[in-house]
Amino acid sequence: MKTLMKKEKGFTLIELMTAVSVFVVIMTVSMGAILGVFEASRKTRSIRVVLDNLDFAMEAMTREMRYGKNYHCESDPGASPPFTSVQNCGSGGKLVSFLSSDNIQIAYRIHGTTLEKSEDGGATYISATSPEVTLNSSSFFYVTGAVVGDPLQPRTLIKMSGTAGTQQKTQTDFTLQTLVSQRALDIP
Repeated sequence: MKTLMKKEKGFTLIELMTAVSVFVVIMTVSMGAILGVFEASRKTRSIRVVLDNLDFAMEAMTREMRYGKNYHCESDPGASPPFTSVQNCGSGGKLVSFLSSDNIQIAYRIHGTTLEKSEDGGATYISATSPEVTLNSSSFFYVTGAVVGDPLQPRTLIKMSGTAGTQQKTQTDFTLQTLVSQRALDIP
């Protein structure tokens, strides 16, 4: 009767060890899930910062191009300026230049793995994207309708693809594509 009474008031050693073991297993699984959520949050945050930078660069470039004129496209990103003559490149180029609404010769080029901008007609370039953005070789500018007298309104298709992020665990592939049309009518 005394052993039954003891069992009713407390736990046996086996029951206590079983309860602690179940608790440890549940906590281990829960901590793994929590750490996974933190890692996913860190990756999302870093990718968001990089893609915001790329989005800003694309938005600035397309806004300038929309109000620009005299588009010039080159397949060689190392081509020598000046880029004042109009030139199409329907098969894709690595450099696009245009006269801005402020009459400044602006040039953008995909040089290596970065997007670069020049505000002096292509003499000097600065990076337009952060170092965490790596463009690959399938990034191009496609300019059509730049030649005066053709029936097309000047427009540029911009296609950029690459990876965002510096650490292997947080890298994400991306592809951006947009079409920019000259706002002013191209009437000879």
